[in-house]
Amino acid sequence: MPPFCANPPNASPDQKTVVFVVYPGIVLLDLVGPLQVFTHAYRNGEDTPAYRTHVASLDGGSIATNTIVQINSVPLNRIVPDMENHELDTLIVVGGNGAEVAARDARLVQEVSSLSKRARRTCSVCCGAFVLAAAGLLDGRRAVTHWEDCALLADRFPKVNVEVDPIYIKDGSVWTSAGITAGIDMALAVVQEDLGKGPALRLARSLVTPMIRSAGQSQFSADLARQTQDAKGEFAELHEWLRENMTRQINVPDMAERCAMSARSFSRRYTASVGLSPARSLERMRVDAARNLLVESNRNMKAVAETCGFRDQEKMRRAFHRHLHTSPSKYQALFSEN
Repeated sequence: MPPFCANPPNASPDQKTVVFVVYPGIVLLDLVGPLQVFTHAYRNGEDTPAYRTHVASLDGGSIATNTIVQINSVPLNRIVPDMENHELDTLIVVGGNGAEVAARDARLVQEVSSLSKRARRTCSVCCGAFVLAAAGLLDGRRAVTHWEDCALLADRFPKVNVEVDPIYIKDGSVWTSAGITAGIDMALAVVQEDLGKGPALRLARSLVTPMIRSAGQSQFSADLARQTQDAKGEFAELHEWLRENMTRQINVPDMAERCAMSARSFSRRYTASVGLSPARSLERMRVDAARNLLVESNRNMKAVAETCGFRDQEKMRRAFHRHLHTSPSKYQALFSEN
């Protein structure tokens, strides 16, 4: 098969064509994360992949990534002729250390601009947004990139309405995503828009990744945020014990005793280390556990509240509003396949 085509040459004409644009110095995960999503997405009841994927660069050939792995690609100017009867559905520019150089390459920018006019949707992963911005595709639009590059994107392209917090942004037919793994989030959202919630959720579960994250461009789950703050692992054993005893009614003195500290010393040290008070951190752990149960199990609200240590459904509802700005029932309706 051609090196740029991830699907068999005799793929179904019903498949949507997705083209990934690469250049020297891409972040490998910026490409292979979304590529994996589109390669393994299926419509309900079908055994043929829903997407036909290609990888293209300005001149084709082997492209260096930020790892020892190189990527084969086809020249961008061959994409349209080689697609035969397949319309270009989605164009995705990946990110990487070479993005700023790529954004200054007039030929590459022109090819992206031309292909974007043929595509139903245009996307970027991480700092691939710089290439879209250089092509004028983000002018007047909301956009996001890796949080470390948001200020630079806004400074270099003042016509772009850069936002720091979102994991991804859809503005009309143009999508942009935040740092690295956020490309997977964006790809899953695209699949959901194209194929529906059921196929997207099944795909997310197969990839062992959430359909939605609880935070914005903090870009971390609550557990990872705790681990990042608690860099020395001072409270790692406590967090594991809390997860294993979620149904219990646990208070700050209980946690302090577990850590062999006075309640006052424990509260001070925990808050300084983790960035949240012990009570608020435990509540967040309960909310995260409830989120998973609401989406992945058939338990009713009362059972979920009890399993996750909330005394009643009302306390769970208030906790959801504090942390997720929505109710448990709305969260379940939005992200559950059932």
